[in-house]
Amino acid sequence: MRPEPPAPTTPAADASGARHGADAARALPGFAVLYRWRLHPGTEAAFVEAWCRVSERLWRERGSLGSRLHRGPDSVWYSYAQWPSEQARDEAFALGPVDAEAAAAMKDAIAERLPEIVLEPAADFLHGNDGVAVSHPPHA
Repeated sequence: MRPEPPAPTTPAADASGARHGADAARALPGFAVLYRWRLHPGTEAAFVEAWCRVSERLWRERGSLGSRLHRGPDSVWYSYAQWPSEQARDEAFALGPVDAEAAAAMKDAIAERLPEIVLEPAADFLHGNDGVAVSHPPHA
C-alpha cells in the first residue's frame, strides 16, 4: 500500500496575491514550459543522451529547477521543464549552449520542433528524485 500523499503545494495568498510565512517557502515554480519535438527515425537514443547532458548542466549550472523527458503515443517527444521565473530561463539561455556538442546532437535528431507551451502551475504533487538523474532506454 502506498503512503498517504502530502498535501498539495498550493500556498495561500492574501488579496494582493502575495504569499506569506511558511506558504511563501512552498510557493510553486513561477515558470514551467512544455517543449515538443518529432525526431528523425533512429536518432532517439542519441537525442535522449544529448537531452540528458543539456538538462543536467542547466540544472547544475544555470538555475533550472529540473526537467523530465517523455515519449508520447503519438511519437512526439515531450520535455517538461521548470524554472524559478521566465527571466531566469531567458538569462540561462542568453549565455549560449551549456553543452554545444550535446545541443548540436539534439538539433541533428530533431525532424520538427513544435511550438513551446508556457504553463502556469496550479498545484504540485510531483516529487523530486533528490537530484538523481534516472534514464530509461528509449523504445525503438
